[in-house]
Amino acid sequence: MAQSTQIKLVSLFVPAVVVVALDQYTKWLVRTTPELHRWDIIEGWLEFYYTQNSGMAMGIDILPTAVISMISITATLGILAYILYTLKHSGIGYLIFMGLVLGGAIGNITDRLIMGYIEGYGGLLDGHVVDFIYFSLRINDWSVFPYIFNVADVAISVSIISLLVFGKYLLPEEPKEKDLSLGSENKEET
Repeated sequence: MAQSTQIKLVSLFVPAVVVVALDQYTKWLVRTTPELHRWDIIEGWLEFYYTQNSGMAMGIDILPTAVISMISITATLGILAYILYTLKHSGIGYLIFMGLVLGGAIGNITDRLIMGYIEGYGGLLDGHVVDFIYFSLRINDWSVFPYIFNVADVAISVSIISLLVFGKYLLPEEPKEKDLSLGSENKEET
Protein backbone atom coordinates (compact mmCIF):
# COMPACT_ATOMS: atom_id res chain seq x y z
CA MET A 1 0.00 0.00 0.00
CA ALA A 2 1.38 3.39 -0.96
CA GLN A 3 2.26 5.79 1.83
CA SER A 4 -0.24 8.29 0.46
CA THR A 5 -3.04 5.71 0.75
CA GLN A 6 -2.00 4.89 4.31
CA ILE A 7 -2.09 8.58 5.28
CA LYS A 8 -5.52 8.93 3.69
CA LEU A 9 -6.88 5.91 5.55
CA VAL A 10 -5.47 7.22 8.84
CA SER A 11 -7.09 10.61 8.08
CA LEU A 12 -10.43 8.84 7.63
CA PHE A 13 -10.37 6.33 10.47
CA VAL A 14 -8.68 8.26 13.32
CA PRO A 15 -11.44 10.92 13.47
CA ALA A 16 -14.04 8.14 13.25
CA VAL A 17 -12.53 6.23 16.19
CA VAL A 18 -12.15 9.42 18.27
CA VAL A 19 -15.81 10.37 17.68
CA VAL A 20 -17.07 6.87 18.55
CA ALA A 21 -14.98 6.83 21.74
CA LEU A 22 -16.09 10.32 22.87
CA ASP A 23 -19.69 9.65 21.91
CA GLN A 24 -19.97 6.33 23.72
CA TYR A 25 -18.12 7.62 26.79
CA THR A 26 -20.31 10.72 27.15
CA LYS A 27 -23.49 8.68 26.62
CA TRP A 28 -22.39 6.15 29.23
CA LEU A 29 -21.44 8.92 31.67
CA VAL A 30 -24.77 10.74 31.35
CA ARG A 31 -26.81 7.53 31.34
CA THR A 32 -25.17 6.15 34.50
CA THR A 33 -24.97 9.43 36.46
CA PRO A 34 -28.44 10.47 37.65
CA GLU A 35 -27.20 13.99 38.53
CA LEU A 36 -26.49 14.55 34.82
CA HIS A 37 -29.98 13.52 33.64
CA ARG A 38 -31.17 17.12 34.20
CA TRP A 39 -28.27 19.51 34.65
CA ASP A 40 -28.18 23.21 33.79
CA ILE A 41 -24.79 23.93 32.29
CA ILE A 42 -25.63 27.55 31.36
CA GLU A 43 -28.97 28.35 32.94
CA GLY A 44 -31.58 29.25 30.36
CA TRP A 45 -29.26 28.36 27.46
CA LEU A 46 -27.67 24.92 27.65
CA GLU A 47 -28.41 21.82 29.68
CA PHE A 48 -28.07 18.08 29.79
CA TYR A 49 -31.49 16.51 29.39
CA TYR A 50 -31.19 12.74 29.22
CA THR A 51 -33.52 10.96 26.82
CA GLN A 52 -33.54 8.00 24.45
CA ASN A 53 -34.63 8.44 20.85
CA SER A 54 -36.28 5.42 19.24
CA GLY A 55 -36.75 7.28 15.97
CA MET A 56 -34.59 9.10 13.47
CA ALA A 57 -32.93 12.50 13.55
CA MET A 58 -34.93 15.24 15.29
CA GLY A 59 -37.18 12.61 16.88
CA ILE A 60 -38.95 11.65 13.65
CA ASP A 61 -40.61 8.36 14.53
CA ILE A 62 -42.41 7.00 11.46
CA LEU A 63 -40.79 3.57 11.21
CA PRO A 64 -40.12 0.77 13.70
CA THR A 65 -36.76 1.04 15.48
CA ALA A 66 -35.37 -2.14 13.87
CA VAL A 67 -36.12 -0.76 10.38
CA ILE A 68 -34.45 2.55 11.23
CA SER A 69 -31.45 0.59 12.52
CA MET A 70 -31.16 -1.40 9.29
CA ILE A 71 -31.46 1.78 7.19
CA SER A 72 -28.73 3.43 9.30
CA ILE A 73 -26.38 0.47 8.91
CA THR A 74 -27.00 0.22 5.16
CA ALA A 75 -26.49 3.97 4.64
CA THR A 76 -23.26 3.93 6.66
CA LEU A 77 -21.89 1.00 4.67
CA GLY A 78 -22.83 2.82 1.46
CA ILE A 79 -21.03 5.98 2.61
CA LEU A 80 -17.94 3.95 3.54
CA ALA A 81 -17.98 2.19 0.15
CA TYR A 82 -18.22 5.54 -1.65
CA ILE A 83 -15.36 7.02 0.38
CA LEU A 84 -13.14 4.04 -0.37
CA TYR A 85 -14.12 4.17 -4.04
CA THR A 86 -13.11 7.84 -4.28
CA LEU A 87 -10.10 7.51 -1.95
CA LYS A 88 -7.56 7.99 -4.74
CA HIS A 89 -9.02 11.41 -5.61
CA SER A 90 -9.82 12.51 -2.05
CA GLY A 91 -7.93 15.10 -0.08
CA ILE A 92 -7.02 14.83 3.59
CA GLY A 93 -9.54 17.51 4.65
CA TYR A 94 -12.41 15.69 2.97
CA LEU A 95 -11.38 12.41 4.57
CA ILE A 96 -11.19 13.96 8.04
CA PHE A 97 -14.72 15.35 7.71
CA MET A 98 -16.02 12.06 6.33
CA GLY A 99 -14.33 10.33 9.27
CA LEU A 100 -16.45 12.53 11.54
CA VAL A 101 -19.57 11.45 9.64
CA LEU A 102 -18.64 7.77 9.89
CA GLY A 103 -17.77 8.10 13.58
CA GLY A 104 -21.07 9.80 14.32
CA ALA A 105 -23.03 7.21 12.37
CA ILE A 106 -21.21 4.33 14.06
CA GLY A 107 -21.73 5.92 17.49
CA ASN A 108 -25.49 6.08 16.98
CA ILE A 109 -25.61 2.62 15.35
CA THR A 110 -23.80 1.25 18.40
CA ASP A 111 -26.68 2.51 20.56
CA ARG A 112 -29.19 0.88 18.21
CA LEU A 113 -27.32 -2.42 18.48
CA ILE A 114 -26.74 -2.58 22.25
CA MET A 115 -29.03 -0.23 24.20
CA GLY A 116 -31.99 -2.61 24.00
CA TYR A 117 -29.90 -5.24 25.79
CA ILE A 118 -28.33 -2.81 28.27
CA GLU A 119 -31.64 -1.23 29.28
CA GLY A 120 -33.55 -4.54 29.08
CA TYR A 121 -36.31 -3.46 26.68
CA GLY A 122 -35.29 -5.23 23.47
CA GLY A 123 -32.68 -7.04 21.46
CA LEU A 124 -30.35 -6.44 18.57
CA LEU A 125 -31.46 -3.45 16.43
CA ASP A 126 -34.10 -2.44 19.01
CA GLY A 127 -31.91 0.03 20.88
CA HIS A 128 -32.74 3.70 21.26
CA VAL A 129 -30.10 6.39 20.70
CA VAL A 130 -29.02 8.21 23.88
CA ASP A 131 -29.40 11.99 23.55
CA PHE A 132 -28.61 14.55 26.22
CA ILE A 133 -27.40 17.92 24.85
CA TYR A 134 -30.20 20.48 24.81
CA PHE A 135 -30.17 24.17 23.96
CA SER A 136 -32.87 25.31 26.34
CA LEU A 137 -33.10 28.93 25.17
CA ARG A 138 -36.70 30.07 24.88
CA ILE A 139 -38.17 33.24 23.45
CA ASN A 140 -41.56 33.74 25.09
CA ASP A 141 -43.08 30.24 24.84
CA TRP A 142 -41.10 29.26 21.74
CA SER A 143 -38.12 26.93 22.05
CA VAL A 144 -35.32 28.22 19.78
CA PHE A 145 -33.87 24.74 19.15
CA PRO A 146 -36.19 22.06 20.55
CA TYR A 147 -34.03 19.06 19.62
CA ILE A 148 -31.92 16.99 22.00
CA PHE A 149 -28.76 15.50 20.52
CA ASN A 150 -25.40 13.87 21.34
CA VAL A 151 -21.69 13.99 20.43
CA ALA A 152 -22.24 11.78 17.37
CA ASP A 153 -24.85 14.21 16.06
CA VAL A 154 -22.47 17.15 16.63
CA ALA A 155 -19.73 15.41 14.63
CA ILE A 156 -22.09 14.67 11.74
CA SER A 157 -23.55 18.20 11.73
CA VAL A 158 -20.17 19.96 11.89
CA SER A 159 -18.89 17.78 9.07
CA ILE A 160 -21.87 18.29 6.79
CA ILE A 161 -21.94 22.05 7.35
CA SER A 162 -18.19 22.26 6.71
CA LEU A 163 -18.49 20.21 3.52
CA LEU A 164 -21.36 22.40 2.31
CA VAL A 165 -19.47 25.62 3.03
CA PHE A 166 -16.03 24.48 1.87
CA GLY A 167 -17.06 21.76 -0.58
CA LYS A 168 -15.42 23.51 -3.51
CA TYR A 169 -12.07 22.97 -1.82
CA LEU A 170 -12.71 19.64 -0.10
CA LEU A 171 -14.85 17.34 -2.23
CA PRO A 172 -13.00 14.77 -4.34
CA GLU A 173 -12.88 15.35 -8.07
CA GLU A 174 -12.54 12.67 -10.71
CA PRO A 175 -9.69 13.54 -13.08
CA LYS A 176 -10.99 14.92 -16.33
CA GLU A 177 -10.35 12.99 -19.54
CA LYS A 178 -8.16 15.84 -20.78
CA ASP A 179 -5.98 15.53 -17.64
CA LEU A 180 -5.68 11.78 -18.17
CA SER A 181 -4.58 12.18 -21.79
CA LEU A 182 -2.03 14.86 -20.81
CA GLY A 183 -0.60 12.51 -18.22
CA SER A 184 -0.14 9.72 -20.77
CA GLU A 185 1.44 12.12 -23.30
CA ASN A 186 3.93 13.29 -20.68
CA LYS A 187 4.86 9.69 -19.94
CA GLU A 188 5.47 8.98 -23.64
CA GLU A 189 7.74 12.04 -23.99
CA THR A 190 10.02 11.01 -21.14
